[in-house]
Amino acid sequence: MQPYLVFSITASLGAMGELAGHERRGSLIWPGRSAILGLLGAAMGIERGGDFSKLDALGLAVAVFDTGAPLRDYHTVETVPSAAAKHPNSRPEALAAARGRTNTTITLRDYRAGPLYGIAVWGEELDAIAAALRRPRYTLYLGRKSCPLAAPPGAKVVDTVSAEEALTHLDLPPWRRLDRRGAPVAARLLVCGSEEGEIVHDVPSDRRHRHFTPRRVTVRNVEIVPGGAG
Repeated sequence: MQPYLVFSITASLGAMGELAGHERRGSLIWPGRSAILGLLGAAMGIERGGDFSKLDALGLAVAVFDTGAPLRDYHTVETVPSAAAKHPNSRPEALAAARGRTNTTITLRDYRAGPLYGIAVWGEELDAIAAALRRPRYTLYLGRKSCPLAAPPGAKVVDTVSAEEALTHLDLPPWRRLDRRGAPVAARLLVCGSEEGEIVHDVPSDRRHRHFTPRRVTVRNVEIVPGGAG
């Protein structure tokens, strides 16, 4: 038996990090380690360049209840040719330097509509993290700042023998407890894996420059029945 912090994440729209280009920003179908640690850091009031050492030491598992429906947003942005403004300090400064020589570019942003995940965390100071999730210092969002959570995480600490069992103690939002057939919610469970696991690049190595290193993740098909589903 050991303590686990469990909580849920759901949002009307979510956008979970993928390799980012200038014209297209994709979205994964589940939140990576960096996204979850960033959410915990926001709850605790840690700035992007702050000390994440205690959070970086945590173990994580993600239960995927609903990946949400894909949604793509098309919009235009005004861009400045590199020759028009060298090393601007801000966007207004760059636009002023361009003096009408701007270009219009169509950009794409991918989102997931209505995703739902369960998170299990193990390590040190879980009670303090749970308290922060219940009364977060900064707004909690799923990926981009335009994607605030649709419900409180319902964070709590439980003592169990595994992350999978800990996730059965989740309290899901009342409108997400059962699927349309009234059956228990099925999920995929993603945990740190062995040498055969899937490689993902979501371990923060430099948060200021958004650099990430790889890790292996094991994906198991499981059926988790949260406590709120009964």
